[in-house]
Amino acid sequence: MADTTGNAGDSSAATRCHNKKAMVILNPSSGKEKAADYARDIESVLRSKGFEVDLRETAGELDATRFCESACEECYELVVSMGGDGTLHETINGLMSQAHRPKLGVVPLGTVNDFARALGIPLEPEKAIRTLASSRVAKVDMGRMNDWLFSNVVAAGSIAEAVAAVTSEEKSRLGAFAYLKEGLKELIGRRSYPMEISYDGQTWEGDSPLFVAALTNSVGGFENLAPDASVDDGLIHGFIFKDLGVFSTLTAGLSLWFGSLKDHKDVIYFTAKEISIRSSETVRTNVDGEEGPNLPIHLRILPGHVQVIVPE
Repeated sequence: MADTTGNAGDSSAATRCHNKKAMVILNPSSGKEKAADYARDIESVLRSKGFEVDLRETAGELDATRFCESACEECYELVVSMGGDGTLHETINGLMSQAHRPKLGVVPLGTVNDFARALGIPLEPEKAIRTLASSRVAKVDMGRMNDWLFSNVVAAGSIAEAVAAVTSEEKSRLGAFAYLKEGLKELIGRRSYPMEISYDGQTWEGDSPLFVAALTNSVGGFENLAPDASVDDGLIHGFIFKDLGVFSTLTAGLSLWFGSLKDHKDVIYFTAKEISIRSSETVRTNVDGEEGPNLPIHLRILPGHVQVIVPE
């Protein structure tokens, strides 16, 4: 998985970009108000590696995307996302269709931090900051949903609505269990939707309360959703939940816990490089923990699209 050379963007652009510059994109509301302290630590680590450091604080929606786009245009060598999954989601979208894509560093300050979990990046910010001194780089798959990138998961159906309803207070108090609590409650009191899901030449049609497309093994803080998934396997891992009763929902929850969800009798599991999902009704989605567009959506895998600094 590791690669210590090259650039994930266009090779001609890579030869023109030799700036030893790093942009740190910081969400100041993350990290339980310790973000400023972490920023000083990260500047110290990066400067010790010879980087000129540019610190950018987000103040509104899509700030991180715009900052990352400017880092691409100005040939920065490194962009660091310092915040939760939402900050990371916006940051990677600044890498969309860029001739030069800087390496990506991740300092997780959020509740779940699925992307960091999947890559073995420490969840303790101090340790993650020290990882930025590593010379080891992994080429990591990204997913494209319509005109947006995603790094981890797309969900469609009732649970997407439930996850969107989880408050910041619940996330701070319960962490990943806030999502599980709301998700199971929504599935038990479920509403199923008519869905048509097409993938690599096959089509499934039926009623489903939930469809999940995952790129990594960690979703919602649970690292057993797709235990066979890896960040560089070139595949989207799809899970179609059939119309579940209370008992089936509870057994599906146990299967998720023990890493055997794909074998559950009321779950259809598949892998694909492209997936299209549509419905005759209004169905919401959730993308990397953030509210996404209503169906229809089209997903496809972008193999090795981003280079991420990972622990030695």
